[in-house]
Amino acid sequence: MPLDVPAGYEILTEAALPGFLAAIPGVADRLGGDPGGWSVREVGDGNLNQVFLVDGPAGSVCVKQALPYLRLVGEGWPLGLKRAWFEQKAMRVHGPLAPGRIPHLVHYDERLFAIVMEKLSPHIILRRGLVQGHRYPHLAEHIGTFMAETLYGTSDLALPAAEKKSLVADFCANSELCGLTEQVIFTQPYMTHPNNRWTSPQLDGWAERARSDADWKMAAARLKSKFLASPEALVHGDLHTGSIMVTPDDTRVIDPEFAFFGPMGFDLGAILGNLWLNYFAQDGHATGTDPRADMQAWVLDTAEQVWTRFRARFLARWRGGATGDAYPAALFADDAGIRALEAERQAYMDRLFADALGFAGAKITRRILGIAHNIDLELIADPDRRALCEARCLTLARALMVETARFRTVADVTAGAKRIRETVQAP
Repeated sequence: MPLDVPAGYEILTEAALPGFLAAIPGVADRLGGDPGGWSVREVGDGNLNQVFLVDGPAGSVCVKQALPYLRLVGEGWPLGLKRAWFEQKAMRVHGPLAPGRIPHLVHYDERLFAIVMEKLSPHIILRRGLVQGHRYPHLAEHIGTFMAETLYGTSDLALPAAEKKSLVADFCANSELCGLTEQVIFTQPYMTHPNNRWTSPQLDGWAERARSDADWKMAAARLKSKFLASPEALVHGDLHTGSIMVTPDDTRVIDPEFAFFGPMGFDLGAILGNLWLNYFAQDGHATGTDPRADMQAWVLDTAEQVWTRFRARFLARWRGGATGDAYPAALFADDAGIRALEAERQAYMDRLFADALGFAGAKITRRILGIAHNIDLELIADPDRRALCEARCLTLARALMVETARFRTVADVTAGAKRIRETVQAP
């Protein structure tokens, strides 16, 4: 079946990139020199798009183009191109709220659904750095602050209702990528589906359990319901360790094409779940000369600090004077009102933490039993060793989803993860 693409759209190639960029005002000056001498490399390794890095004598850019199909699968899974519009729109909204935490947006081409942005160098994808055993001392502060600023800043706590509703209207049409999330995270891993895969035969029992465990499936369904019906803030929508680029001193968030107005806990759960998955995966990368024990301790501490930094910054923004239409200040101006509002802030954060844990569990589960897996685990060559790490991940994931109330604090999750690592043996 031919792909449905708008008139004028074409898939960019390395050969075509210089001509495309030279025609954009300011980009040729940014790169410098003769376009024929620019270096162009296609480096996309994600599931959806193609990405080019372009270097000239004066500077560089990154070009990201939406393809009319899911790159992970091929042309047999058509995918709308407008996701590029949602990505650049999210960059325009999040950028001023969290300065320096996303790449600078240079240009958006509506005909080619292509984004020209700052090339991040010498940054690497966080997930690869973690697999290699690298630590990033500012990661928790940077990501915790990014989420606090972007989630608070696009919520009813900060925005007047009319302004927020206008933004919700802008993003509500991102239904195709939301639908993809709804299927591959909350539905397919819990049923027999051709997209699913896992380490077999070692995890056959876990896959069957996910399909038959009513409590686990109900937890996934409740999380899906919250995902569908909770437009709390403009969430990134895919904030895992593959959507963050880092150096020892800098942290940037990339790839917000899944952005929509949804539950704040979804972004929090994505990054926390990926960190906890990496904690268990470290055992699969350990060697006699690099046992990874210190790295595992750092990963768990970083997860704790992400939540702690997020919570502190979010509450500081709220206590500093909410400007949105939620919790009108005039209703809570006296002493009793001040006390009541502070109690509500604490309850609000407790609810948000519980949401984050549930979504973290769902994100872990899909990376082991669903269609798209993580290199954290996939690069563990020995299938038995990999399956042990995955079984530990799934043990925590189910507990986070089904027994959420057991975890009152993020330290409780750390203790639970350590206990699982010590007690869960080969599946």
